[in-house]
Amino acid sequence: MDLNTLVDFQLVATHGGFGRASRATGRSKATLSRRVADLEEALGTRLIERGERSLNVTEAGQLLLARLEGPMREVAEAVAAARDGLEAPRGRLRIAAPLLFSQVALGRLAAAFHATYPDVQIEVVSADRLTNLVDEHFDVAIRINPATDSVLVGRCFARDQLVLAASPATLMPHGSSAEPVRIPAVVMPSYRDGDLWTVRDGALTVEPQPVLRLSSLLTVRDAVVAGAGAAMLPLSIIGKLLESGALVSWGNAIEETELWVLHASRRLQSPKVRAFVEFMCSQYPGGAFIV
Repeated sequence: MDLNTLVDFQLVATHGGFGRASRATGRSKATLSRRVADLEEALGTRLIERGERSLNVTEAGQLLLARLEGPMREVAEAVAAARDGLEAPRGRLRIAAPLLFSQVALGRLAAAFHATYPDVQIEVVSADRLTNLVDEHFDVAIRINPATDSVLVGRCFARDQLVLAASPATLMPHGSSAEPVRIPAVVMPSYRDGDLWTVRDGALTVEPQPVLRLSSLLTVRDAVVAGAGAAMLPLSIIGKLLESGALVSWGNAIEETELWVLHASRRLQSPKVRAFVEFMCSQYPGGAFIV
């Protein structure tokens, strides 16, 4: 299939007609019409319904158009990158990131990255869900403890530690891993009743008794500071509170939390993606995620 047929179909559909696409690009209407017809014949389906005064993109055409947006943008960026000697990051960089990381770190990081690469326009979507990079047209994603994925590749750029924390006024539990201790707790909606928290290298296991269910870790932290109960919280957002004595640690979780920057391996790793991955890794040279 000739790539030019896809380019010309996208032009006609985007501009809403052969005449408008011709005037906007300088390509002849006859060429545009022939290319779209060739594409329809190759696919065996109508992509555009041509009326006397109007043009309508069919359902099949709309599906193809939606799929073309990301890949055609990448092709254009690849051509531009080749022309620039593969050295100049430029264009829009769409980033999917967890809500907490966006709230406590990504604003500062995005500003610093833009200052270094002013030709890159950053767009961040913050959500605590598993985004599909290809289908949702994201260039990179920041994920916490990502599962092994044959489609995505990337690098771990920082590590965090979960801490069982409480206010100094809350009575510290004494128990063992064999006999879980019940404690009043502030939990996230993802907490499942019956889940246990283990800290101190397995020496202490507690059975949370939820008194509050809150959807933001920052809100959970504030409720714990106010004495509502204990919670498992990232060290990155409570380190200063531990130092000041506003919170106390009852122990660390056994496993560390890893933060990764990922991109789709089957898509072209453009200069902007490569630059962002290297930038993120450079921000945490010691490996610890500190805000």
